[in-house]
Amino acid sequence: MQIGIDSFVAAVPDTLTGENLGPADRLSRLLDEIESADRVGLDVFGIGEHHRAEFLDSAPETILAAAAARTERICLTSAVTVLSANDPVRIFQQFATIDLLSRGRAEMIVGRGSFVEAFPLFGLELAEYDSLFASKLELLLKIRENTHVHWAGQHRAPLTGQAVYPRPYQRSLPIWLGVGGTPASFARAGTLGLPLMVAIIGGEPRRFRPLIDLYREAGRRAGHPLDQLKVGIHALGYAADTDQQAADEFFPGYARSFTEIGKERGWPAITRRQFEALLEPEGALLVGDPRTVADKILSVSEALGGIERLSFQMSIASLPHAKRMHAIQLLGAKVAPTVRNHSSAISAAKG
Repeated sequence: MQIGIDSFVAAVPDTLTGENLGPADRLSRLLDEIESADRVGLDVFGIGEHHRAEFLDSAPETILAAAAARTERICLTSAVTVLSANDPVRIFQQFATIDLLSRGRAEMIVGRGSFVEAFPLFGLELAEYDSLFASKLELLLKIRENTHVHWAGQHRAPLTGQAVYPRPYQRSLPIWLGVGGTPASFARAGTLGLPLMVAIIGGEPRRFRPLIDLYREAGRRAGHPLDQLKVGIHALGYAADTDQQAADEFFPGYARSFTEIGKERGWPAITRRQFEALLEPEGALLVGDPRTVADKILSVSEALGGIERLSFQMSIASLPHAKRMHAIQLLGAKVAPTVRNHSSAISAAKG
């Protein structure tokens, strides 16, 4: 199983120290964190895409290109690319360039996003939310398979054989489909044979099992081999030296972020009691010491019928840079080896 980190590059004061870095310093420290994740042996680092004041990830491709020059092994991905608000030609060109810079370590996770600011910003109609995504995904996959593209559809001028350059370093640029909780999205990923990245930010992860089963069944019916139907999880998580320390450090920023988001969506303020419930074995938060976190990853994987990737989202908690760096060290030195060894043992037992 791959273990990685996703970041939204939060641009708000650190909740534990009150320090409020400028954007340039925030981005500099982010690159240090990506370099550290590469050095300690984590598998993947993802950068989100938002168009809001509290995040600095509106141009994730630029950040990933900078990271490509400072890393050697780690996979670099989006988390997610808001495809509905992007031109598939430009997105492919940008990620193909990152793939060349990194010599084959780029991929993208495409989705519709959980915020809607990109629609008015780029002159798009929110009412066309789904058709925009479906049409642009079709074109993106066509570009991946063909240098000279013939395509016609909604929301963009047709292509009549124009070539899309550069081509990536890899033979086929990996494209995952990022989903929330919509059954049609799971089925679409399976039918297309795309790897699936599921955002689980609350409740009990096991409730996603029927949707993941739907994905796998749709893929099987479409004739895709099982090893092509990969499942990854994007989860809120954090590792510290003890369970109590991890909870106490993660909670303030977590509560602030979700309380602010809740004001927009009609949710109540987050309480410590709610937070503690999500730390329980069946809850969605992967917060604790390395042993607790590793055990919970394995439990989530078992509940979902096996997963190939788990990416931690720590930036939502606005933790100080030193805390994030220590967490990266723990994930690479203790959590990832435990999970990988267990997964290897299971694979060996199955023959």
